[in-house]
Amino acid sequence: MKKNIFEDFDGYNDILEEIEHSRKYGINYSAERHSPAQFINRLHPPVLSLIVSDIIEETSSTKTLRLIPDDGYLPPFLAGQYVALTLEIGGIRTSRPYSISSPPNQTGFYDITVRRVDGGLVSNYLLDEVKKGDHLQSSGPAGHFYYNPLFHDKSMVCIAGGSGITPFMSMVNEIADCGIDRTVFLLYGNKNSGDVIFHEKFQAISDRFENIHYIPVIEEPPDDYDGSRGLITGDLIKEKIGNVDDKTFYLCGPQGMYDFCIPELVKLGIPDKKIREEVYGAPANICDYAGWPEDIKAETVFKVSVNGGRTLDARAGEPLITALEKKGVIVPSLCRSGECSMCRIRIISGKVFQPKGVPVRKSDRQFGYVHSCVSYPLDDLAIAL
Repeated sequence: MKKNIFEDFDGYNDILEEIEHSRKYGINYSAERHSPAQFINRLHPPVLSLIVSDIIEETSSTKTLRLIPDDGYLPPFLAGQYVALTLEIGGIRTSRPYSISSPPNQTGFYDITVRRVDGGLVSNYLLDEVKKGDHLQSSGPAGHFYYNPLFHDKSMVCIAGGSGITPFMSMVNEIADCGIDRTVFLLYGNKNSGDVIFHEKFQAISDRFENIHYIPVIEEPPDDYDGSRGLITGDLIKEKIGNVDDKTFYLCGPQGMYDFCIPELVKLGIPDKKIREEVYGAPANICDYAGWPEDIKAETVFKVSVNGGRTLDARAGEPLITALEKKGVIVPSLCRSGECSMCRIRIISGKVFQPKGVPVRKSDRQFGYVHSCVSYPLDDLAIAL
């Protein structure tokens, strides 16, 4: 009998051995082999029904919502992933992604940590209106910002700003709880010491585990502060982590942090393949971006025709998805950062602005599709959903 080529693959015999162990000691699912959707939906449910079991105050502007499942089951996730909450606030149905800040090795709840955003529709609602016992709806876990043992170095340099600390809380806790052989250097920047989320928790973990190094960096510290000051520069990174060649770098924070820190990493000679960025929402001030036309102000209002029928107003400085939601037009969404492509719409006529680097697929560009969460009108538009 002719030998199959895959029998020469590395690890083939190990896989055969694992299959035999699973048949002998594992659970037999053969009776359910004709119902794959049941198992797929358990691992990747389109919707989760959650209950707020606890609300933990982290700082004066930040709280953690502990979410338990309505049906007793939560799908597994990887440290660094997020869920997208779907909410109806003041007649507007919208969604927002929040990184899971609890570690994946505990399966009874998800923690999401929310910092107040000035004028933020969703953050203000979650912090001021949501109470223990309330029901919330979310997506299943999603996202690509996690450690991959096949491609990433065992030494992680995590650079966070503001509420961008949340995925790293999950990562660090998992490493500490499970005794994972991985080294972490966590540089966490904030404007002042009162803004630092999870400070005591990170400090306690860092004190207990020699492979976890916590380095808070305060831009405007008090006079008696004796830690790292200013911004997270290349010089500071090199000082704290030493050799940069055997490390993978992870960044999560506001756009300004990326704009500053990534060039600093480039100066250190870090290749692009070793720099991983988490998506962090639509830009706060799109008019400040390179390429934005100077003659169009954020308050400029354009007309948007939807599916050849209804027409609504949309401000230039506001993502199209937000303008649509305010008028009751629901667009499916998940990351709201231009990455997942779930909110794609087709531009029939008119112009939109998208920030540099939005990963629109070649086929979408060819046929006029854009990601509505990071698309801003520059003209009267006709769109198709």
